[in-house]
Amino acid sequence: MLKILICLFCCLAASLATSATTTKPTVKWGVSANPSFTTVATTRTKGADQLLPMVINTWNFTQANALAWRILKQSEGGLRQTRNAVVEGCTKCEQLQCDGTVGYGGSPDELGETTLDALVMDGATMKVGAVAGLQGIRDAIRVARHVLEHTSHTMLVGNSATEFAKAMGFRPESMVTPESKIMWEHWKAGNCQPNFWNDVHPDPKISCGPYAPKATPLTRWKEDRARTEYHIGQQNHDTIGMIAIDVHEHIHVGTSTNGARHKIPGRVGDSPIPGAGGYADNEVGAAVATGDGDIMMRFLPTLLAVEAMRNGKTPAQAAEAGIQRILRHHRDFSGAVIAVNRQGQYAAACYGMAEFPFVVSSPLQTTSVETAKCLPTLTDVDLVPLTKAT
Repeated sequence: MLKILICLFCCLAASLATSATTTKPTVKWGVSANPSFTTVATTRTKGADQLLPMVINTWNFTQANALAWRILKQSEGGLRQTRNAVVEGCTKCEQLQCDGTVGYGGSPDELGETTLDALVMDGATMKVGAVAGLQGIRDAIRVARHVLEHTSHTMLVGNSATEFAKAMGFRPESMVTPESKIMWEHWKAGNCQPNFWNDVHPDPKISCGPYAPKATPLTRWKEDRARTEYHIGQQNHDTIGMIAIDVHEHIHVGTSTNGARHKIPGRVGDSPIPGAGGYADNEVGAAVATGDGDIMMRFLPTLLAVEAMRNGKTPAQAAEAGIQRILRHHRDFSGAVIAVNRQGQYAAACYGMAEFPFVVSSPLQTTSVETAKCLPTLTDVDLVPLTKAT
């Protein structure tokens, strides 16, 4: 009888041990919602299916995301592939001329020329390679990568960036297409409307230049009114911003854009500026932004988002912090911020549009388009001074 009892006890102990080692931890799914936006959020528990590696990018540029994800999966866990993923993912958008706002043949400036801006940032070394006002070279983000890998500089601009690209073996090509030429001709025929000039003569609201300064003080109200007339939206949002993270939480960020349509030649927006268009830090996470670059670059919203996560904020809180900082000064503004922590949890916040789409790929989902609901539009209230009763 004693032998039987001992045998039964051993069997029971073995059964309990097997159960303890084969029980699968769960992945918690939820929806993070507040009055600002709603977006899918994930929580990784120890031992659960990984959220990493992952790729996320602004707008519904699915082909760019799919290529980046395919590159990331070429090594186990995406190791040593995050830079390749963001560079080639954004390159795909440049080649597809995504929505006419990325790559050649879009957003002609006042002279009818298309110029490109791009950035690559390494979250391990904090090194950045960027180009701005790149002329005659279609591979903007690949050139930015060469700035990162083959120079001690952070950014090259204009004709000098083009000469650098040629030296690195890039082939000069025309940036103008029949479509961009027609777009520019229609703009000229419409008295150059809209444009980005303020307080000059002749009146930029009814005529083309050349312009000269007008002796009146600048006001932010006039600046914002002009920017509102130039609508930033789905077909004029300027940027693809992409984040890739591997299983060792190594992060790269990439951006690419052809800038604002009908911009003054020489204008550079937020996309190639570290902390504005994108920012990455392996210790914390990363963020990318899109929208009205002339305003957004003044507030460095992606740096703000990453630093907010460093201080304990969730990606949702961090993304909204970047938007809210801008809204304290500019209410006639349109843009969005995506924030991702180093574990792969993400969120987006936006303003000035009804909703903002973005694309995510991870072990839990592949090339999934998600949508963030944007902050309600704020309106200025004119205060009427009280007068004493007579």
